[in-house]
Amino acid sequence: MKVSYNKLWKLLIDKGMNKTELMEAVRTSPNTIAKMGKNENISMDVIMRICECLSCDVGDIMEMIPDDEGDTREKK
Repeated sequence: MKVSYNKLWKLLIDKGMNKTELMEAVRTSPNTIAKMGKNENISMDVIMRICECLSCDVGDIMEMIPDDEGDTREKK
């Protein structure tokens, strides 16, 4: 499974907030914001702080995308 933070970027636009403002509000590093920009995993603590800052739920800022390449389950 892969993670996508596209919902977060759209939410930031809707709230008129940029990545730097988010970084400062949730007290995280530029490296964490960069990892999110590349859809890489970040700590649950940061995800919780983002949700608290934006008054939203985890599903509002990220989604899991199935990785079909390594899927060995039988398809019906």
